[in-house]
Amino acid sequence: MGEPCIICVAITGSLPTKANNPAVPITVEEQIESTQQAFEAGATICHAHVRNEDETPSSDPDKFARLKEGLEKHCPGMIIQFSTGGRSGAGKTRGGMLPLRPDMASLSVGSNNFPTRVYENPPDLVDWLAAEMVTYGVKPEIEAFDLSHILKAADMHRKGQIKDTPYVQFVMGVQNAMPADREIFDFYVKTVNRLFPGAPWCAAGIGAQQIVLNEWAISSGGHARTGLEDNVRLDKKTLASSNAALVERTSDICVQYGRPVATPTQARAILGLSSR
Repeated sequence: MGEPCIICVAITGSLPTKANNPAVPITVEEQIESTQQAFEAGATICHAHVRNEDETPSSDPDKFARLKEGLEKHCPGMIIQFSTGGRSGAGKTRGGMLPLRPDMASLSVGSNNFPTRVYENPPDLVDWLAAEMVTYGVKPEIEAFDLSHILKAADMHRKGQIKDTPYVQFVMGVQNAMPADREIFDFYVKTVNRLFPGAPWCAAGIGAQQIVLNEWAISSGGHARTGLEDNVRLDKKTLASSNAALVERTSDICVQYGRPVATPTQARAILGLSSR
């Protein structure tokens, strides 16, 4: 068998609504239930956003606190990763949940285009978010929408702004950003291996590219992200019935390539995280 593969489930995000897929969990209670199902299907990282009752994005630390409490109770050992992404808030509100000390948090270290807007990550905010993660012992997951973001993470690591071994996630398939291109993907992997020898890495694909990036990452020795945040369908004609259904699909790809799905204990060891 190959090295264990960590499956991250991005449960909600900031954009998908129940009009897109009724299975998208919106309330904290729905998120806990959906994550527990995904956890039982093999996911060991929960990438979490929170929403308001009207389904709009929120950065409310109280909602994050209730979600964290529920996940710790119902998904023992699961790695909790909060989003500090720009769709959920502005400025330092994006890091208002970091004092809750989740295991991990996403960190976008540079700006890029999104379908209808610029995804802004100004240097002073990136530096502040990174400093907050150091202060509260939160491991960043570097979300790389562009090659320059990997190089920026390397610079921050050299300066001590990112502690320990970095964990980089390639995000491909966002309209107006980096497409799902195999040669570029392979160069991303080569670049991470050169800058961070032996470091674990992950990949995420958006929409129909989700399963493509799952297969590329798993077959190349990386880790995989799935979930309703990035993709609400199993195929062009079929909505995913749950986050767990997408995790199960990813797990099947692991089996295809001879890689066991990582347990919570294995995932924490791979990422250098202590047991909770």
